[in-house]
Order: sequence, then structure tokens, then C-alpha cells
Amino acid sequence: MKTISISSAFVLAASLLVPTQSLLAAGKPGIGSWSMFRGQPNLAGISHTKLSTKLKLKWNYKTGAEVKSSPSVANGRVFVGSYDEHLHAIDFKTGKGVWKFKTDGGVESSPLIFDGKVFFGSEDGRAFALEEATGKKVWEYQTEDKILGAPNWVKNPKGGAPWILMGGYDYFLYCFDSRTGKTNWTYETGNYINGSPAVEPELGVTAFGGCDAILHVINVETGAKAKEIEAGAYVAGSAALVDAKAYFGHYDNEYVCIDLEKGTNSWNYKDRSFAYFSSPAVTKDRVIFGGRDKRLHCVDRKTGKQVWTFQTRGKVDSSPVVCDGKVVVGSEDGRVYIVSLDKGKELWNYEIGESTTSSPAVVDGHIVIGADDGRVYCFGPK
Repeated sequence: MKTISISSAFVLAASLLVPTQSLLAAGKPGIGSWSMFRGQPNLAGISHTKLSTKLKLKWNYKTGAEVKSSPSVANGRVFVGSYDEHLHAIDFKTGKGVWKFKTDGGVESSPLIFDGKVFFGSEDGRAFALEEATGKKVWEYQTEDKILGAPNWVKNPKGGAPWILMGGYDYFLYCFDSRTGKTNWTYETGNYINGSPAVEPELGVTAFGGCDAILHVINVETGAKAKEIEAGAYVAGSAALVDAKAYFGHYDNEYVCIDLEKGTNSWNYKDRSFAYFSSPAVTKDRVIFGGRDKRLHCVDRKTGKQVWTFQTRGKVDSSPVVCDGKVVVGSEDGRVYIVSLDKGKELWNYEIGESTTSSPAVVDGHIVIGADDGRVYCFGPK
């Protein structure tokens, strides 16, 4: 088995480091942009806007079916999928529809807004690239099964158009040329890929868990296996990849931190016998994630020891976002919550009334999130 060394990884990383202007174009987390699932390529779930706890409903936008897709926000628009088989573009200020694109399956995949295009997958097994401004199709790629996870991106190490990473239920991770849709490489796993691949440019790798109960670490330049690490059970959500460590939960009721250099668990967190589908938010000293035990969990990033838990009335498959000393998350109890990062104290909630498994986008002082009532909600300062 080929392994990664941090020193050799940084040699590769020199060709993969992303210029500041490219990050901004792709939606680097900050005021005015949340252009992909979890906000940034390492899927850390951190927003840098200010966020009030005195929020009101600014608008809601109705689609034709459940919205489990997590919204992305870029260039004054909200982009989100729906089980009405459409990808919707919505005006961020007014909540009015701008355009929508029809597929032949439900769209749970959260869109990536990058280089003037919108990338996403559909239950019809196709990966799409659309023009951001018009919704016109640029390219599509037919896979062998549905795509539920969100796409990610990396700089092309050979120069030219950036690359798009996307996994599906046909067991493959695909690397597409962002402008043509041609595959640069594919990587086959042993089961479904349900989540989004995380990328840490400084290591030159992408990492993701699958239903084969393995954390796959892949060289993004070649598509070759760098390492396989036993996860313990199948992984339904996405990992966050920070400082050469991967943080994720699995179906055997544990959250784990895996050291990618050593290929071993740094810690395991198990509180109750409930599975974890939520992807984590990772700060400098904490990891925050939802659980099917109806709670939001916060643990020490170094040790995995519990710091606090916050009780909701429903499963928390929604992935939390950390912003301005606060944590934002949805719950299947039909509410959106803001709790304090330091103690997990409730600061605000809004009752939508229907299950909310979509994960929030937190941008420009606003929260945008989808719900099973088929609507997209935007909350902002009073």
C-alpha cells in the first residue's frame, strides 16, 4: 500500500497551491460568498461573516418538492437543488426565481459555483455544468448510478482549466475537466460514495469515506491511491480535512479523527448508540457535528473529549456552520438553530415546521437553508 509522507506531499503541493484570486473567484469563505457545500474545499464549515441573533425571515422560495440540497450563494444569487428534479437559481435579495434547470431525477447534490459555472449531480446519474448567468447547459456526463454528493474542485497541476471532483453510487470518484466535462481520471471504490470529497491543497490529496467503510486518500494529480484507512463502518456524510487530519462520523455510532500521515485514529468519540450522518465544522480547537440522537455535539479537536451537547427534538443530519462565535444548524424537528460556540447555549431558533436536513449557507449576515416542505428560507437582520 502506497502511503503519504508530509514532506513528499508538500513537493506535489507546490503545483497545487491555489492563488488568492482563484480562491476568491471560487467563493473563498467570507462576506458575500458561500459558493460550495461546507464553504471551502477542505469542507471545514467555517464562515467569516458577522451574524446577529436577532434575525427575521426575509423571504422563502417554493420549489416543487423536498429540498435536501444545501444552498450555495455567489454573485448575488442562491443556487440549490430540489427533488422536483430542478436546479434553481434565486435572487439573494428578493427571493425571486431567476432560472431553473430540469434534470430527470431529484437533485440532492449541493451545487458548486466556480469559474462562471454551476456544477452538480442528479439522481438520474448525470454530472452537469451550467452557465451561472443563464442556466444553459455547458456539458453533462452520464455515470452508471445516482449522484447525491456535492462536487469539489482543485487547481489543474498541469495548468489550464481547473478540475472538478464528484463521486457517485456507481462506486467511482470522477475527476472532470471543468470546461469540457472530459474525465482526467476515475477512481473505483468498493461501494457507494454518498458524500463530497474533501481537498487540502497543501497535501495534494482528496479524502472521502464511502459505504465500503474505508477512508480513501487519493493523489489528485494522478488519481492513484495514496492510502486506504479502515473507517470502522460505512460513511454516509463528508469528512473535513484540516492539518493532515480527517474528521467524520460513521454508521457504527462513532465520530473519528484520522491522522493521514500515520494512517491511524487519533481519537474516537462515542456517546450514545446513534449513527452520524452530519459533516463536521472544524475550528482551531473544536469539532462540531450533528447526531441522530437529536443532539448537536461539540468535542475538543485534539482529544475528542466532549465539550458540550445541545438537545433538539429531532435527528440532526444537517451539517453545522461556525460563524462569529456561533453555530448554525437545522434539525428534523423542523427548526433552524443558532447556539453559542463556547457553551452550546441556544441563542435563536425559527420553526419552519418541516424536517430540515439541508445544511445552512451563512453569508453576508444571512442564513439560507432548505426544508422538506419544498421551500428555501433566507433569514437576515431585523
